[in-house]
Amino acid sequence: MGGRASQHRRAGLAGPEILIAAASQITSTIRLGSGGVMLVNYSPLKVAEVFMELEALAPGRIDLGVGRALGTDQRTGGALRSSGSEAFPQYFALLCAWLLDASGTEPITDAHPAREIHANPKGPSHPDPFLLCTSVDSALFAAQAGVGMVFAEFIARADGGPAVAAYKGNFRPSVFRSEPLAGIATIALAAETAEEAERLAAPMRAGNLATLDGGRRRFTSIPEAQAFLAEHADDPRLAGVMARSIVGDAATVKARLDSKAASTGADEVFVMAVGPDLESRIRSLELIKQA
Repeated sequence: MGGRASQHRRAGLAGPEILIAAASQITSTIRLGSGGVMLVNYSPLKVAEVFMELEALAPGRIDLGVGRALGTDQRTGGALRSSGSEAFPQYFALLCAWLLDASGTEPITDAHPAREIHANPKGPSHPDPFLLCTSVDSALFAAQAGVGMVFAEFIARADGGPAVAAYKGNFRPSVFRSEPLAGIATIALAAETAEEAERLAAPMRAGNLATLDGGRRRFTSIPEAQAFLAEHADDPRLAGVMARSIVGDAATVKARLDSKAASTGADEVFVMAVGPDLESRIRSLELIKQA
């Protein structure tokens, strides 16, 4: 599966649905989805309609991943007319109702809060909903809703094992899913050699370390990033930054991804492709696939 994030005030992440639509026209088997739409920033009806259109473009291949957080700062959230994270349960229930109604799975009844309001287009199927999780609490929400979950280790900076265990142990079958499906999303970068992978990872690691001091600094030059990391070699936070990603040659990265799936109990592992340029990111994914 390929997933696209939705974050405002982050270059290239504001409109995952646009890239999903484009990707649907040049692929035929891979699943495509959002990872995820920060639902409280939008109208649930609009999200349902956008993803029903995507489902029409690529039937049976669309995953609708949503998140509970704002995914941005408070001012930008205000500009997006965000309702705040406390509105998520209501928004998610409405979103699910409109997806089920539009696909003919469970028509909205006259007693439903959304009666007489219907998402379009109609179709024979609906996207598969997932919840992007960063805690045991959000994993439990996904379990009780009977939808899939993906634990974002690259955001939570924590092991996803407890969240996966809580999700699977409390899963309630639903119209969406009869069995639990848990994923782990992590950052990985593979290259022909471990040394080359470390070199390519320098901008990402330097940026992550700089972010800990507030603000966002983007390193576009590998030498600049390497110099920054060398300057901060004694920073006690650097070890944590290094641990947030899996970097190395293809065999090492593949082995660590397999180990992560086994140790956390995840059914799937999602790789967040990183690298200083598109070529290195594509090559990284190719190497991981071939390993």
